[in-house]
Amino acid sequence: MAPRVEFHTGVADEVGFACRLLRKAYHQGARVLVRAPSARLARLDRELWTFVEREFLPHLRFAAPGPVPAAAARTPLWLVDGELPAPCPPVLVNLGADMPSSLQGLTRIIEIVASDVDDEQQGRERWRAYKAAGLELIHHTGAASADDDSSR
Repeated sequence: MAPRVEFHTGVADEVGFACRLLRKAYHQGARVLVRAPSARLARLDRELWTFVEREFLPHLRFAAPGPVPAAAARTPLWLVDGELPAPCPPVLVNLGADMPSSLQGLTRIIEIVASDVDDEQQGRERWRAYKAAGLELIHHTGAASADDDSSR
């Protein structure tokens, strides 16, 4: 079954939005992989420790390709710089500039697109690529809240 792709566009703070989304996903028992460039992952990693007082969101950061760390089997949130590892969680949050080369095993893809011109253009390119691949696309605009509908 092909994954459903949800675009959240015009997001002012991608990392803050991702933190809220990951918090909701974790509380719903979801397993999620976040794919992003190294600098953005470093910021997300820091924010996941501090964005909500007295709450810990278990996560693991590693680079791919390469072996999936043994701790990943018991960690619900994966932060990955590079291509998707195999196996990987069924939900992908993409904070990268391009779509992954493989969508194998994914049931849902969440694209978070910032409100700056470059990110919007890259988001449009990913939208066209997913559409050309025949995937179901859903669009949420502006400040569509991660607390409302982002980790079903």
